[in-house]
Order: sequence, then structure tokens, then C-alpha cells
Amino acid sequence: MNIKILTTESQPEYELIDSGSNYKLERYGKFVLSRPDPQALWPTDRKNWKSDAEFKDDWNKTIEPWSIDFGGLKLQIKLSPFKHTGLFPEQIVNWQWMEKLILESKRPIKVLNLFGYTGGASLICAKAGAEVTHVDASKSAITWANENASLSNLQDKPIRWILDDALEFVKKEIRRGNKYDAIVMDPPSFGRGAKGEVWKIEEGFLDLMDNCFKLLSDNPLFFVLNGYSAGYSAIAYEENLKPLQKKYGGSIESGELAIQDSNKRLLPCGIVARWKK
Repeated sequence: MNIKILTTESQPEYELIDSGSNYKLERYGKFVLSRPDPQALWPTDRKNWKSDAEFKDDWNKTIEPWSIDFGGLKLQIKLSPFKHTGLFPEQIVNWQWMEKLILESKRPIKVLNLFGYTGGASLICAKAGAEVTHVDASKSAITWANENASLSNLQDKPIRWILDDALEFVKKEIRRGNKYDAIVMDPPSFGRGAKGEVWKIEEGFLDLMDNCFKLLSDNPLFFVLNGYSAGYSAIAYEENLKPLQKKYGGSIESGELAIQDSNKRLLPCGIVARWKK
């Protein structure tokens, strides 16, 4: 196994200023935000933190949505009631990896993005020249992703926006005979589909993976499996990608996603396993 730490460093319009005491202090463009993060399990002096908004049970201030340039895209940032901002900055390492593979492939690539959220991975793949199918069970997330597409001047790219339960959509695509050259997903630990379907990762994950394998073309390019809140190890995710390596060759890498703060500490932000041909 090739376990790695894939680190996101400061970007022109995003930085992790400080972290610790179960909180993180981040700058998104012109605004600095303070919000909880249970992975920041080390001491820091929060008394000197200065932020434009702080999340406890809710945000203490209202800020209208704004946009930042990040990873070659222009993305809208919003203060959601669940402490999120619409961007997981640690994903830039995956975006760069996928973009490079698509550009170097020199052939048409069809990408399926499941649990696509606000569209960062979909947009970076489309920007690189891929035809993308973006699936999410949240209408508001798909609306947000469309807004990001417009902000990034990618609204005319071949992206299908699908409001559906991920597993149900994959099964329908198998029946339709559709195939994809690349799949990316970040399955949550729990969720509900567009029609109220209940998703529990411990019950649905293996079925989803089995069906996704059936959707791959004869010459697939990559498969990215992210884990944000499921509580599993990157080793477990890597084991699920080994059938691809056995069938198609290629290589697998896995590990933790992290963001480096200004004190050079690494804030864990989830896990990833990814296979490429």
C-alpha cells in the first residue's frame, strides 16, 4: 500500500490561518471565518483570533454570498446553517490530479460525479475537456453548482445536472447501457435521496461500488473515492479499488487529506483512495 498525506497549502484566496482548540480560522477571499473542527485537537490561543463571522450553534453574523478564485475556478461562498461554506479546500489536490489525467489522456472522457455537492470536481473535469454527469440528491446543492458553473464561465460545457439518489441513478444508468471512463464520489455516512431514500454507508456502500464498477468503460481512466465523515480508514477504501487494478492494471494511492496552517500544522480533513490507469 502507498499511504500518503496529500496536503493543501495556502492559496491566493484561501488560507488556513490558524487551528486548534477544536476550531479553525480561515480566510476565504476578503472574509475571515472561525468555525468548529473536532480534528483540531491541539491547543492554540484563540483570544487573539479576529474573524468576520464565527460559527457556534449558528453564525454570529450575516454575510451575503461572495465569490473567490480557487483551483482555476470561481466559486461562490455562503455561510450555511450547517457551518459549511460550499467549498472543501482540501479537494484541490484531487482536482489537480483529475485535471492532469484528463488533459493528458488526449481522448474524450466521460466522468460521473456522485454526491457532487456544489460542483467543484464536476467543473474542473469539464474545464479539462470531459463530458460530466453531476448527481446530487439536494436541489439547493445543484442550484449552487450551477451558480458556480456560471461564475467560472463553464455554463456551456457538457455537464448533466441530475437530481437523484446516487445508488438509484447508477442502477438506472446500468439498465440504459451507459458507460463512464471515470468516477468520483464522496459518499456521506448518512443522507436522504431526492425522493426520501435513506442512505447509510454501512448498508449501501458495497452495493454502490459494485454497481459503479459495472458502469466503467472498457478503458477507464480513474476512480476517486473520498471519505469525509464516514469514519473509515483510507486502507479500507484502497481495498475497494484493488479489483480495478487487478482488471485494468494501473496504480492506487491512498491516504489522508490535510490543510497546512500558518504554523505548519496539518489539519486532517478526510481520506481518499484513488486509482488511475
